[in-house]
Amino acid sequence: MRKYLVVLAALSIISASALSQTTAPSKRNATNWTGFYAGLNAGGAIGSSNAQTGVAATATGINPSAVPQIDSVGNQNLDPKGYAGGLQFGYNRQIADKWVLGAEADYGAFVTSNSVTETATATCCAPDAFTIDQKVSTDWLSTVRLRAGHTITRRGLLFVSGGAAETQFHYSSLFTTVVEEASESASSSVLKTGWIIGGGGEFALNRRWSVRAEYLYSDFGSISNAGTVTYIGVIDQYDPSALMTHTATLTSNISRLAVNYRF
Repeated sequence: MRKYLVVLAALSIISASALSQTTAPSKRNATNWTGFYAGLNAGGAIGSSNAQTGVAATATGINPSAVPQIDSVGNQNLDPKGYAGGLQFGYNRQIADKWVLGAEADYGAFVTSNSVTETATATCCAPDAFTIDQKVSTDWLSTVRLRAGHTITRRGLLFVSGGAAETQFHYSSLFTTVVEEASESASSSVLKTGWIIGGGGEFALNRRWSVRAEYLYSDFGSISNAGTVTYIGVIDQYDPSALMTHTATLTSNISRLAVNYRF
């Protein structure tokens, strides 16, 4: 998948550089955005994840009266928060004075995490209770995006961007109950590719340096896994083949500042 992103980045930059032979804006002292650039970015991220732990439809190892309650308690909403920052590299081509088209690739930290724990009294076996704990996290982020912008002043540029994004998505779940001392756990660490869109503004400090602020929204879809309940206590007729399933989604809102050097 990383090879795919590298190839896409190369193709995007080559395509952007071939868009037009018109490079220089006509207004005196106006910023010329055409050319390659590189820089640093840093900011924060607030995500959203719906994590679900439930009883498999084919499971025979869970008391039927407990299934709806486990499914309800196991439907949890998480808000992974953290920071983002890294390097970016791209190419712009200015067209007809006002329009700027290009492509950009970036890679850096995307450290977010959140966990939720909920406990409920088992309706089948009161006063005994069960607990479901779920956690999601990420480590890094890589994106390849096409960009389109419009100059608003001699030095200002507003832009939108969109493309592919990739991250390592971690998910874990733990189900425990005092009923027969049962427990079940599952975890996944999956390389996920999704889509990302956003926009922002950039201001040229001089011929070489510029600063910008941008917002990005990413969606990485979902991951899923399953696990089998283990028992320590007395086993009754419901216990064989107690299978539980897990799914988790991930989206994120990223706000960051950046500084670029144009070559």
